[in-house]
Amino acid sequence: MVVHVLDNFYLSITFLISLGWQLLGFAIAFGLQIDTITDFWSAANAIFLAIFTLCCGDQYYARNVVASIFVIAWGVRLGAFQLFRMIKMGGDTRFDEMRSKPLSFLGFWTFQLIWVWTITMPVTVLNSPNSSDPAEGGGNAAFGNGKDVVGIIFFGIGFIWEALADIQKYRFKSVTKPPKGAITDAGVWKFSRRPNYFGEIMLWWGVWLLAIGNTSEASRRGRDALYGSVFSPLITMALLLFLSGIPLAEKPTQQKYFLMSHGPDKQAEGLEPWHQQTETDPWQRMKAFRERTSLLFPMPNGAYKRLPKWLKSTVLLDFPFYNFDEAKDGSQAIREAEDKKNRDNA
Repeated sequence: MVVHVLDNFYLSITFLISLGWQLLGFAIAFGLQIDTITDFWSAANAIFLAIFTLCCGDQYYARNVVASIFVIAWGVRLGAFQLFRMIKMGGDTRFDEMRSKPLSFLGFWTFQLIWVWTITMPVTVLNSPNSSDPAEGGGNAAFGNGKDVVGIIFFGIGFIWEALADIQKYRFKSVTKPPKGAITDAGVWKFSRRPNYFGEIMLWWGVWLLAIGNTSEASRRGRDALYGSVFSPLITMALLLFLSGIPLAEKPTQQKYFLMSHGPDKQAEGLEPWHQQTETDPWQRMKAFRERTSLLFPMPNGAYKRLPKWLKSTVLLDFPFYNFDEAKDGSQAIREAEDKKNRDNA
């Protein structure tokens, strides 16, 4: 039996569930002063929303089941991997200062609430009465149309690519234990500097495409809501491209290699060769890696290196503000590193 809760899109109830879920996570994490559960907790939140809306909608069409399984599979993989990684690492250094500040820490958990609720929106709407319940004007478009096929392909590529990226990066750091200054450039990391983000973006576009495969049978309002749930992949892209993903990972990593060459604790000896990385100077090694390796979209090194710079910085999304510019940023980076060293030695 279809369950109607607050609204016929399940958006209100899933928001309230996520609100309670994330507040409970905040209470546990702040009370115990831990951050090992952050990603695991949010992944579990997404899993619950997929199961909850599928059961409440009570329309177990192939598309609804597959889309829900995709979200569950994403949550299980991400949650299990991040929990394992956090336990092995003993926590996340990003939260060292935030953890003891309740408002800042609560702000992070609020962000997690909005993130989980938004990314699961295509499946939430697909499973809702206005999309799938015949009594509300919904229905079930024949499974296997073009949107379904492309969505499944996108999800499959993204899911596998992100999983490989996470596993290979973990093995690189924990099992391979390369020489100092070696850059991760094996497996999928050979074709992209941020393959995990590429996978994440691809899979959520896949989930959305699968969900809109039902637009021909959904009610008018349901059809509009399914198309409107494009916020899921768009928000994912916006976060990774402009806020919490690449901006926090790319430029700081490049700056680290610059300081290894020019900072107060610069390398006295040259680096050991590693795979294609024959440069002995850390900063020269990073610049060479950056020049031959695509930022996001997987691409052979030789092909990417030959592309014009304008194409890389526009179509291929390797925006200039991601990159450390030694002429503009170098002096300040050295000054800040020296100040930090003086404070640490004081």
